[in-house]
Amino acid sequence: MSQTQKKLELNGRTITLIGTAHVSKESIDEVQQAIKDIKPDCVGIELDEKRAESIQNPETYSQLDIVKVLKRHEGFMLLANLILASFQRRMGMNVGVKPGDEMLAAMNTAKELNIPSVMVDRPIQITLKRAWAKNSFWGKCKLFAMLISSAFSKEEIEPSEIENLKNNSEMDSMMNELAKEMPVIKTVLIDERDKYLASKIWAAEGNNIVAVLGAGHLPGVMRHLEALSKNEENTDVEEISKIPPKGILGKFIMWLIPAIIIGLIAAGFVYGGVKAGSQMLTTWFLWNAIPAAVLSIVGLAHPLTILVAFIGAPFTSLCPFVGIGFCTAIVQALICKPKVSDIENLQDDVTSVKGFYRNRILRVLMIFILSSLGSSLGTFIGGADIIGQLSAIK
Repeated sequence: MSQTQKKLELNGRTITLIGTAHVSKESIDEVQQAIKDIKPDCVGIELDEKRAESIQNPETYSQLDIVKVLKRHEGFMLLANLILASFQRRMGMNVGVKPGDEMLAAMNTAKELNIPSVMVDRPIQITLKRAWAKNSFWGKCKLFAMLISSAFSKEEIEPSEIENLKNNSEMDSMMNELAKEMPVIKTVLIDERDKYLASKIWAAEGNNIVAVLGAGHLPGVMRHLEALSKNEENTDVEEISKIPPKGILGKFIMWLIPAIIIGLIAAGFVYGGVKAGSQMLTTWFLWNAIPAAVLSIVGLAHPLTILVAFIGAPFTSLCPFVGIGFCTAIVQALICKPKVSDIENLQDDVTSVKGFYRNRILRVLMIFILSSLGSSLGTFIGGADIIGQLSAIK
């Protein structure tokens, strides 16, 4: 048995874990051979149902409706998913392997041998939303910067480096680095999923199980499986399967900032009269409107979208329920409807700045982010300006 395979004998059950590099030709061969040799009762695969469907049906993106994505407030999640997928895809180009080919090989081999397979990973949307929700403001900025840099990175990875991803010392070093730089991300992407994967593998039917998962998960999953076999843990993963709700403080701040701004402008009318109050109102309007509109222009938004950004930003910044990014993105998507070619080229275009401007879906997402950023900057600068004006009155 190779070092990427771990065989556990737990409570009369045999569980074989196969650690893979997600863009490795060797991993594909190893997975196929292991399933044929072991002939398990069930094969567990590190995918969720939606990702399994998209790997089996590469045309899944052809059914993408960007307006529906925006209405579900999943614009950023879609962008993050695309960037992560394109990064893995670029890694596999040098070895002629697409991301998830080893998982597809596991599904196909199990099907050929009439062995049931089960998807044991947490839905990617839940994972990404938890990573976003649990991060601080600066953590979110760091995460966003990391995603953008990985999207536009031209660094090429050699096949030998990809195979090294299955090496324990190499993987340990990467995990330690991630834990040091972004502890929340490491907790959500690795630690929580280790527990989730182990619980679903343990719940799989049969006494002889093969589970195919990324090599980085091997140590954690083994630890959790052993704990499950000793009843030190249970298979309940409900807590890590939902998006954490906003805390009381977060909800309070969400309403506090608009209330403060409205209160400051009202105070301007009371203490400085109509002229001072009107000036503060104008200040607020322009500080929100101009950055949102200018950054929409940077995204080459349609003129009507730019107008929506200019007029809408001062009002949406005072409304906790809807942001200007949602409004501009919806308008842009409705006016400049994506074409079939935009969907077909989505994963290629996400790797370049030119692609973001060329692809109508990516441009919608870019306008969503840019107009939101503009309004956020305007809120802080405009708020500070209004405080200064009110102090001058008093």
